[in-house]
Amino acid sequence: MAAESTDQRHPQYSGDRAIVNKLLTQDPDDYGLAELGRLLTRYKGFPGARDIQVDLEKVLKKWSLTEATLFNQTQKIHQAATVYRQIRGSRDDWS
Repeated sequence: MAAESTDQRHPQYSGDRAIVNKLLTQDPDDYGLAELGRLLTRYKGFPGARDIQVDLEKVLKKWSLTEATLFNQTQKIHQAATVYRQIRGSRDDWS
């Protein structure tokens, strides 16, 4: 049985796909780095959304980052500012 036949569809797929498409076309900024880190966390090990997983890796490569350097940078971003406060308020969207 092929992996694709057992793949699941993530409930946030449509919105996440739009975010990933935007990340593929932009240069890194604090918000983009935070979104990339959030989505990498969300889809790491997820049994599906293979296209998003591949494209997130493409963004890492395009921005000359490893996961470790990305997470180091996003940790600093989150410590220094509230990058999501104006956009999402107090809603957490990590799942």
